[in-house]
Amino acid sequence: MKISYLRELFLFLLLILLQVLLLSRISLFGMATPLIYGYFLLKLPLGRNLFYVIISAFLMGLTIDIFLNTPGMNAAAITLVAMFRKSLMGLFFEKDEFEGFVPGMNNAPAPFVRFTIFTIFIHVTLLFFIESFTLFNMINTLLRIIISGVSSILLIIAIDKLIYRRKNSEQS
Repeated sequence: MKISYLRELFLFLLLILLQVLLLSRISLFGMATPLIYGYFLLKLPLGRNLFYVIISAFLMGLTIDIFLNTPGMNAAAITLVAMFRKSLMGLFFEKDEFEGFVPGMNNAPAPFVRFTIFTIFIHVTLLFFIESFTLFNMINTLLRIIISGVSSILLIIAIDKLIYRRKNSEQS
């Protein structure tokens, strides 16, 4: 049990460092940035306490906001996604898998991809509408949502497949 919390802490810190030091400096087509810190919410066990999930998400968003000088936007978006995480999981995963099940490409690839797409697009949509705070330039905002969402999803799936391959090669 304690090892899972240490893994989560390591993933938490690693994703913050990747987002702040590397990915925040990438601008795809001058419009969008990959946002992979939502991967933390995707990889938490399904039965994790809601309070723990919401506080972890808020702290992650707040930390990213502090480093990127974005006043609460990331914290608000990721916290809202964390609030609805359990409901969203019910759409994609079996109810009997909820307690210790950690979603991923190794154990439930199709539901994990659908869950990732849905969750990341909700997160990116919330973030960019909070950032723009207007419906004036809707085409630009929608393009940013699509480009950031697709790039984030592709990176998250690639990272999960890489971790899964590494775990399989270590076990062999």
